[in-house]
Order: sequence, then structure tokens, then C-alpha cells
Amino acid sequence: MITLPVSPIFGHAYEKVGADCIARWHRLLGEEVFFLTGTDEHGSKIQRKAEVAGKKPKEYVDEMVVFFKQLCEKLDISNDYFIRTTDKEHEEVVRGMLQNLHEKGFVFKAPYKGLYCVDCETFYTEKDLVEGKCPTHKKPCETVEEESYFFKMSAFQEKLLEYYEKNKGFVKPEKKRNEMLNRLKGGLRDLSVSRRNVPWGVSLPFDEDLTAFVWLDALINYLSGVGYPASKNFKKFWPADMHLIGVDICFHHSVIWPAFLMALGVDLPKTVFCHGFINTKSGDKMSKSSGTVIDPIKLAEDYSTDALRYFLLREIPFGQDGNFSEEALKQRLNNELANELGNLVNRALVMIEKKAGGKIPAAKTDAALQKKLNLKKIEELMQKFELHHTLAEIFSFVTACNQFINEKEPWNLKGKDLDAVLYSLADSIRVISILIQPFMPGTSEKINAQLGVKPGLLKDCKFNLLKEGTKVKKGEILFKKVD
Repeated sequence: MITLPVSPIFGHAYEKVGADCIARWHRLLGEEVFFLTGTDEHGSKIQRKAEVAGKKPKEYVDEMVVFFKQLCEKLDISNDYFIRTTDKEHEEVVRGMLQNLHEKGFVFKAPYKGLYCVDCETFYTEKDLVEGKCPTHKKPCETVEEESYFFKMSAFQEKLLEYYEKNKGFVKPEKKRNEMLNRLKGGLRDLSVSRRNVPWGVSLPFDEDLTAFVWLDALINYLSGVGYPASKNFKKFWPADMHLIGVDICFHHSVIWPAFLMALGVDLPKTVFCHGFINTKSGDKMSKSSGTVIDPIKLAEDYSTDALRYFLLREIPFGQDGNFSEEALKQRLNNELANELGNLVNRALVMIEKKAGGKIPAAKTDAALQKKLNLKKIEELMQKFELHHTLAEIFSFVTACNQFINEKEPWNLKGKDLDAVLYSLADSIRVISILIQPFMPGTSEKINAQLGVKPGLLKDCKFNLLKEGTKVKKGEILFKKVD
């Protein structure tokens, strides 16, 4: 879920592309997938932005959400559902769950005074602050004092510690798991779950004068988005296999959210995976305030959607911070996508058209070339969410195919020797097309069209499946070099 800023920023693009790659990979395994994304639209931050814009909050978010849907479309994101926390169905689920907590005695009323960051909609203690400011947004917090409803989160400290111990892979990467464990061991405070002066939110069912803490509202989207509590989708897809989130909201997802679910008696998600921040070339975090925002939609238009997807997934180790520079994007586009993959497909199909009448000859894929593909390693890397290493391994096979052409010199061959090389190349490209589909779906589709084959699944990454006589048709080059 994304809290609406003024427009989509680069980190949103990265998160969506990473989630999309993982979803597509599991579809490639033949699994049924429900990929949920959307926008978090309530809270004081949105309310204030709307006031500055001279608009009502609903009018403001209706306009802003258009950009995020455009981002999904531009980046070829294959989400099954786009949820908005202003959806009436979602709001009703929120009210129902809060009422449930209240009736179970997990919500109580008491006075409260605390330090509050509007940008991340979170209360902090003095020890949480960095130089007296919010640790994430580096801005002074506001002192908020009011009577509030609290969730008895402290009651779940030991249960969460026990859950972390029994489920080692609950929070990834390991660095974030250890960080959350340390915070848990330091003690949990009860959580204020109501707001008095924030009318832009979901009203509490047991006190209509107050609205719900925006983070509980936002987190509940994971349940309302799959039709909690009784839909077929909820029964089929919950508990979620993964929540993919930014590191700055790890505590909300790996402590607040599971405590909330435990109180409700709902199963916890299997994994909370935290991706890193994207920084500028100099290592500074991208932000609107520092003037380092990069428009991902424009980048996709300038360099192609798949070139941007490839760069994000290849350049940045998944789960770590990474740097972005346009120069680095150009280098990967020119050297790896154009020179390696694009050149391989173009060379192979040109030769098949010229030397085999545009049809796949009768032959078998070269045994030595087959051994250059380490499919088991690719699968293992994906299971560990090492997306950048997975791409590197796939492209090592692309390089091997180009070397195969140079070694065999098919322009000097005839007859069965030529047929064997041409078949080996076409069959290998078919396999490559399957493997790159989660990363570069548009490119995979173009390759399939040129090869005259239908999209395959991972089980089809076997050699010698390409049928003799299949008609190929070379299309435009896959990637154009840029200056």
C-alpha cells in the first residue's frame, strides 16, 4: 500500500516492479496468484495536503490516485486488484474489526500525550527521535495531547517473541528481523488507535466522534482486499505469502499488524519482506524536499518499460538500499539488453530467415550449450528473493548463446551442421523468453511473437521442445541503444 504523495515517485515504481516480478514468477510456476496493490488515502497528512491544494480530501485523493493507476499501467504491473482505503467496502471491514477488538476488551480509553510525525502518521518516544526529529522524515514531531482509545499491544509482546522464534522467515531480510526483535525485547507500549482532530478517516463504530488511527485503517486493506471474512478469495489466498514493504514501515507491518491479527484470531502473513531505499548516485535518499525526485513514468517512456524494469531488478540487491543514475541505466540498456539479449535474438532470427527459409529446422539443441543453463540455481535464487542474482544467472546463459554463435560460425556451415546451430539458438531463445518473463514481460512477448511460440511456464524450460517447421518472423530490434 502507498500513502498518496503529490505524484508517484521512484521508490513506488521499484516496489511495484519487485512485487510484480515475484507474482509473475509464481504464475510461471503454475501457481494461482492474487496480487494486491493500492493506495492509503486517509489521515492528517492527506487532509493537510488537500487543504493546501484548496480541495476537499476526497476530491484530492480521487485526482492523485489516477497517477498511481497510470504508473501500474506504464510499468506493466499485473496486479489482480487495486484497492483504495476510501472504498466503502474497505471502510466497513475496518469498522467491523475495530468493533470486534472493542468487544473483546482489547481496546480501552485513556488520556494520551505523545510526539507525533504527521508525514509517517506515527507516535514516537523521545528515545526514538534522531536529534529531536522523526527518524524517517528528519522533521520535528508535534506534541499531541488528547483522550484516546488504545489497543492493548503490550499484551502481545511475549506472543510475538515466541512467533518470531518459531517462524525464522517471518521478517526478511535478516537485518530487519533482528532490528524488530530488539525493539520487541525492549518492550511494547499500548497503541493509540483513535484521532480526535482528524475528520478525514474511518469513524470508530463505538465512538463516532473519533476516527481510526490511519495505520490500522491502511493495514486492514490486506484483509479487505481479499474479501475478509468469508469470500472465496479470502479462504483461498489468506494468509498472504508475502507483504512487500519499504524498510521505513517495517515496525508497522511486523509488530503492530501481527499483534492486531493475533487479537482478532486471524492467521498472520507468512513473510514480511522489506525492500531498501533508492538513493541518488551520490548516495542521498530521493525525496521531494531535497529536489531529487525522478519521474518513473517519464523514464519508462524515454528508455522503455522493460529497460527500466530490468535496471531496477538487476542494479539493486533486493532487500538492500541501492543507487540510481541515468548513466547506469543507459549502460545496462546498451551493454546487456541491446548488445547481449537484443543482438542474440536478432542474429539468430536473421540467420534462420536467410538460411532456413524462416522455419525452424529439424535438429536437437547442442548438448554442451544446454549445460550452460543452470535452471536449478535460478530457481534457488528466486526462492531466496535474490532477484538481481537471478537476472545475472539468466544473462550468463544469454552470453553463452552469443559465444556459441561466435564459436560455431554458422555463416560458414551448411546442411545438418547449420541446422543444429540454428535449432540450438532458437530453442535456447525460447527458454530465455520464459525465464525473463517475470522481469521483462513485454520483451518476452515480443520474442515469443518472433519465434512463433506461445508463452511457456517454467516446466517448459526444457530443451528440444521447439517444433520443426515453426515459422519465425524477425521483428524490430528489442532494444535500441541510447547515447
